[in-house]
Amino acid sequence: MPPANILIADDDGAIRTVLNQALSRAGYDVRLTGNAATLWRWVSQGEGDIVITDVVMPDENAFDLLPRIKKIRPNLPVIVMSAQNTFMTAVRASERGAYEYLPKPFDLKELIAIVGRALAEPKERAATGSDENECDSLPLIGRSPAMQEIYRVLARLMQTDLTVMISGESGTGKELVARALHDYGKRRNGPFVAVNMAAIPRDLIESELFGHERGAFTGANARASGRFEQAEGGTLFLDEIGDMPMEAQTRLLRVLQQGEYCTVGGRTAIKTDVRIVAATNKDLRILIQQGLFREDLFFRLNVVPLRLPPLRERIEDLPDLIRHFFVLAERDGLPPKKLDTLALERLKRHRWPGNVRELENLARRLAALYPQDIITGPVIDCELASPAVASGTGGHNINGLSGAVEMHLSSLFASFPNGLPPPGLYHRVLREIEVPLLTAALTATHGNQIRAADLLGLNRNTLRKKIRDLDIQVYRSAG
Repeated sequence: MPPANILIADDDGAIRTVLNQALSRAGYDVRLTGNAATLWRWVSQGEGDIVITDVVMPDENAFDLLPRIKKIRPNLPVIVMSAQNTFMTAVRASERGAYEYLPKPFDLKELIAIVGRALAEPKERAATGSDENECDSLPLIGRSPAMQEIYRVLARLMQTDLTVMISGESGTGKELVARALHDYGKRRNGPFVAVNMAAIPRDLIESELFGHERGAFTGANARASGRFEQAEGGTLFLDEIGDMPMEAQTRLLRVLQQGEYCTVGGRTAIKTDVRIVAATNKDLRILIQQGLFREDLFFRLNVVPLRLPPLRERIEDLPDLIRHFFVLAERDGLPPKKLDTLALERLKRHRWPGNVRELENLARRLAALYPQDIITGPVIDCELASPAVASGTGGHNINGLSGAVEMHLSSLFASFPNGLPPPGLYHRVLREIEVPLLTAALTATHGNQIRAADLLGLNRNTLRKKIRDLDIQVYRSAG
């Protein structure tokens, strides 16, 4: 059997030489060209078993050529290379029917592996190109290697309904990725419904997800649709899935297994057609070991795991991100801003515990509070400096629990773009205070619940119920 013939199109002679050497050593026949016209002639004449082409060619853009190639030879694999390493480049490659997208520079071993995989697959791949108008705005920002891998995975997922689990620290943009999967995927014409598990009281989660019938519980005066019903035909984004209580996890697992659910108080099974995208800032495997998350549900949700890197791991994206946020602030009526070199370097040295969300909030603060057009290094130093804790006279005394909570809440409200956290704040704050309070009392009494209840001024049965409801681990020791 003769070796496979690979058609390579790139106007950079050095790249053509490198690819020729690598693929020839791998045992392939290679034909090289520096323009799209020659590549089109070869393809239209039936030559080549696979195409490797750069996006930007001197005579035609590969994205314009790709639909024509897929029309006359739908089963010809086309690998697209590009130095324009943006999310939309990966999406366009996928929409135009490319087999794979490779951002330059790339690993030659990886390219050879992709070529081998493409040639080994059955020749039944249909064109997946789309003639719809493309969005010029970028939903995801960054050209770092970490983000390039995210773009490539997302591009592969656009034409599928696979369940995706997005993990990452708070503020890394998990919902943005979920929205990109929806907005550029096959369900783009359906609804995108997001629900934050941490923002819903535990006793209302099932009603929130699946809806309820009139009279199902006290206060249910009318039938209400749940998030599954609202997302029908589209995407359901389950944010902070690690905060879902076990009883709701069991019902969710049943829905994923059977493809149907019942409303709270209902008896008729309802078929569901939604794509599930979940997200968490917790390590679900640790929660599984602690008995707080179902392992079978984890495997149902973790079909395609996607880890978003924290900003400190993609710090080279910071200049693009801060420019983007300044543009958004300007669109909202704030004055235009730029950073000088020292200011940018100072930002790059920051650890960014709040990740991209922290950077966005800083950009808006700079645009709103500072009159100068160019933001300097000293301004950034002032903004990123740890706030001094005032005490005594002449300042606000934050000593004591009340002051600490007030300071925490001020920071919490400021961390959201519109200054408003998700609904359910009252119950979340109480739980955040209640868990360490009960844990401290149990620790001080060495796990003795009778003594801990007396210390707290609670009935013993009340304490036991709270321990169970809040999933508090009780460790007993001698002492």
